[in-house]
Amino acid sequence: MKTKRKEDADIIVVGGGASGLMAAGRAAQCGARVLLLEKTSAIGKKILVSGKTRCNLTNSNDLNNFIDMYGPNGLFLHSVFHRFFRFELLTFFERYNLKTKTEQGGRIFPVTDDARDIVRVFQKYLLNFGVRIMLRSPVEFVERKDRSIFRVKTAEREYASQCVILATGGSSWPETGSSGDGFKLAAKMGHSIVKLRPALVPLIVYEQKLAASMQGVSLRNVRATAFAGKAEDIDTKLISDISYGRGQKKKPKAPLIESRFGEMIFTHFGLGGPIILLMSLGVVDALQKGPVSVLIDLKPAVTKQQLGRRLQKDFDTHGKKKIISVMKDYLPSKMIEPVIDLTGIDREKLAHQITAYERQKIVETLKALRFNIKESLPLKNAIITAGGVALDEIDPRTMASKIVPGLFFCGEVMDIDADTGGYNLQAAFSTGYVAGESAAEQVMLPHEKMP
Repeated sequence: MKTKRKEDADIIVVGGGASGLMAAGRAAQCGARVLLLEKTSAIGKKILVSGKTRCNLTNSNDLNNFIDMYGPNGLFLHSVFHRFFRFELLTFFERYNLKTKTEQGGRIFPVTDDARDIVRVFQKYLLNFGVRIMLRSPVEFVERKDRSIFRVKTAEREYASQCVILATGGSSWPETGSSGDGFKLAAKMGHSIVKLRPALVPLIVYEQKLAASMQGVSLRNVRATAFAGKAEDIDTKLISDISYGRGQKKKPKAPLIESRFGEMIFTHFGLGGPIILLMSLGVVDALQKGPVSVLIDLKPAVTKQQLGRRLQKDFDTHGKKKIISVMKDYLPSKMIEPVIDLTGIDREKLAHQITAYERQKIVETLKALRFNIKESLPLKNAIITAGGVALDEIDPRTMASKIVPGLFFCGEVMDIDADTGGYNLQAAFSTGYVAGESAAEQVMLPHEKMP
């Protein structure tokens, strides 16, 4: 081991989120002197809010399908996942007596359903291997002072190190410390930044009055399909019963963008919930090229013909009831009047008075509730940041910069993002582990691998 070292640390890790904590701990475990600089008052703040405070650590999906969840950029993670993947991650937590469980969709959580237990594990990990932690230390700039030393400046003082690992996160959830600092630091050192966009984010619609009238209504087992084009111009024949999007094997044909089946919710500004979040990045990117619409099939289990026959039967059976009363069997109560208003049918009209044309209008509306997308909520309201440090400027085997020797990246600061389900945290932990180990290898003599 080297003995004459006048730097403040061998390695400085900037950012105390999931990837930074893993990077700092692994580098110190490999024998390096590590300093972790965190801008907020505590480490692991974004971990604490992930998975609705339960912390969805990873997923039981097999490797190939796992990588598909990141889209084309998933290929970058092949080498990382072969070094440190789900088995190694769960084994790591087991060493600290944290047990996990697998739930629907392969999502893996701590059995306690408490994200604080994950942060406690990392607190012990960093303490065990002597990582120095400086809180309330936002980094103002990083520069390579000479051929072997970095200078890292905070508001309080400057630090020197042989290597720097940028683990600053994205630009979403700024209250947790992810406010885009790392992109600025990387750009100043010569790295390219792929355009930042919100991912896993609710969508704002032009028909806000309609959405607001149904605010709070949560729907299950519906299909939402995003199209390029205005909602009124979309032929409902284009709506498929197949899901399209990241992680799906089949690719959509224009004008279809994505299609998802599951749960969603109406908000005062538009659309939210799981299936909307999943398709949001595809919608955000498509909006750069032109109008985008989302059509919601409220009854995907039946065809138009089947739905029409069922309506006719109910209208015949309950002919003396008002149409809004009959529709209680088809829609949540808060949706009935807004949906009937869309058809142009008088709410007071009796069921036996409904014409064949009006019945078809009801069918069309139930099978394709149309919304034109204005935009998404801002990046600060997104769960994940899409875009970041360009991957072709990072060595996928080591997470090392190809531009600045001694600089490493991990986590969301890179141009990697995935769907929900534990994929983003697994990428953070895996890239953090590899970045920490690779940086340590650069400053230390050969060391033992983690058993």
